[in-house]
This record gives sequence, structure tokens and C-alpha cells, in this order.
Amino acid sequence: MFIGLIIILSLIAVIAIYAVLIYNRLVSLKHGTSKAWSNIDVLLKQRHDELPKLIETCKQYMRHERDTLEKVMQARAGVFRATQSGNIRELGGAETLLRQGLTSLFAVAEAYPDLKANDSFKRLESRITGLEESIADRREFYNESVNNNNIRIEQFPDVLIAQLFNFAALDLLEFSEEEKRDVDVKALFA
Repeated sequence: MFIGLIIILSLIAVIAIYAVLIYNRLVSLKHGTSKAWSNIDVLLKQRHDELPKLIETCKQYMRHERDTLEKVMQARAGVFRATQSGNIRELGGAETLLRQGLTSLFAVAEAYPDLKANDSFKRLESRITGLEESIADRREFYNESVNNNNIRIEQFPDVLIAQLFNFAALDLLEFSEEEKRDVDVKALFA
């Protein structure tokens, strides 16, 4: 009788310890995903701060290219709004518009040799290009974190703990087919 009670208590202790380990892994994944999003957010804010400097530098040379400059600033505002609201789906579209605007801006800048030679423009172009590459890397890391989280909360026995403590699936940062399509650089010069 006493041995049976010890076995039952030991079994309950093992199950409880296993449940705690699962819970801790799920918490770690959730916070890892939040950290990955924060890394993207930091880079988006850095780019957000650099774009007005680039636009101002370009304005001095490109007085009649106001449309291109305004599109970049509008896209910048869209990314900021989506970031502030935490809307991952809206951010994907806003990011695409900004990327297209920057591509247009850099393509139009080719027509201004003085601008291309300007040290400030070169530094800003290089900085923004570097930030774009970093953002792309962080997006990949974020999506990997989200994927790991979503897999774990659906696997047995983790699903039991996930449902008990309301761990939810997270949205991937995705882009539509139209948003992934290459920019037609020829059309930018037409």
C-alpha cells in the first residue's frame, strides 16, 4: 500500500515537472518571438529616422521629382503606423510600398550625377541599404521564431499546456505575390 502511494506520488511529480518544462519552453519561444519583433522594430525606427535626411538631401537636387519623394515619405508614414499598431499584415504591405519607393528614388537619383557624388547622399544610401539588408535578415529570424512557436503549441503534449495557458499562434510577416514581384526598373526610367 505504502509503495503504491509512493509510485503514484512519483508519477504525479514526474508529470508536474514535465508540464513545467513544457510551459517554460513555450514561454521561452513566446518571448523569443517578441525579441525578434523588437529587433525588427529597432531597425525600422532607425530607417524611419534616416529617410527624412535622405529626402532632404535629394530635395536639394531633385526639385521636379517631388512625386517620387512624396511617395517615399507616404510609405514611410505607412510603415510607422503599421509598426505602432503592431499589425504584422499591414506592415508587409507598407514595407513593400517603401521598398518600391526607395528603389524608385535610387533609380531617379541616377539621373543626377551631382547628387550621386554627394558624400551625404552616398552615406545615407549606404546606411539605408545596410538597414534594408538587416531588416530582411531580422524578418527571416522573426518568421523562424514564429514558426517554432506555432509548431510547438500544436504538438502533443505541448498543445495541452498551450491551450491551458492560452498560448496563441502568431502571424508570420508575409508578403503577397504582387508585393514580392521584382520592381520594373526600366519603367522607372521611362
